[in-house]
Amino acid sequence: MTKNGLIVIDMQQGFDDPRNGPRNNPACEDNVNALLERWRSSGQPVVLVRHDSKKQGSPLAPGQSGNDLKSGIDGPHDLFVTKTVNSAFYGTPDLDAWLKQEDINAITICGIMTNFCCETTARMGGNLGYDVTFVLDATATFDKTDMDGEVIPADQIARTTAANLNGEFATVRSTAAVLGS
Repeated sequence: MTKNGLIVIDMQQGFDDPRNGPRNNPACEDNVNALLERWRSSGQPVVLVRHDSKKQGSPLAPGQSGNDLKSGIDGPHDLFVTKTVNSAFYGTPDLDAWLKQEDINAITICGIMTNFCCETTARMGGNLGYDVTFVLDATATFDKTDMDGEVIPADQIARTTAANLNGEFATVRSTAAVLGS
């Protein structure tokens, strides 16, 4: 059986902060929990990742309740990575070294935010030679304002991320497709 590590990125309470603005995909948490349930029950490796922000006033800063993982996420896991940047591959402990040590060459990515930490981790994973699955409907992001002051809706950002990743750095799939396989 091929080992496929589920990497659950930044499913933290701080992303519920209204300062983040409008968010897409209200089903994200349910989909992540469904993936976790499958991985945990099948004995496949689970990696939980937490962003420890160094930014002043961030709800994701250590010591803030927003730094805590969302309910249901912090269960059994094989590795817990903390990071201060966008990629889980630049966290502690070293994700790449652990995956190699455990002979894991496939990873499945879910979490928050679609276009930042999830996308960056998927791109790096693809570049490092992992077979990456990106579960789009098990990620969420927020509206962003571009350099001209125009708001780009979160759903459009997520679709663009999926288009950029699919076939180049990862295979983009839905939760149902991943669980059905």
